[in-house]
Amino acid sequence: MKLPRDLSAETLSKRLGHYGYSITRQTGSYLRLTTTQGGEHHVTIPAHDSLRVGTLNAILSDVATHLKKSKEELFG
Repeated sequence: MKLPRDLSAETLSKRLGHYGYSITRQTGSYLRLTTTQGGEHHVTIPAHDSLRVGTLNAILSDVATHLKKSKEELFG
């Protein structure tokens, strides 16, 4: 799966909203998203206009592991 090169933190947070994640707080330039589906889970993402590919990959891997899905199912 090829990850997008121009995905913003705002777009990612909206997409993760489909899986029950919502913004619980913002500290500086970082957003904290939390879900209670499958147990409480937090993920922190930098609030940038375009996320680096490695950062995006790490976030999606963490979310996919928590939800017991593949990254392709999340972002496909």
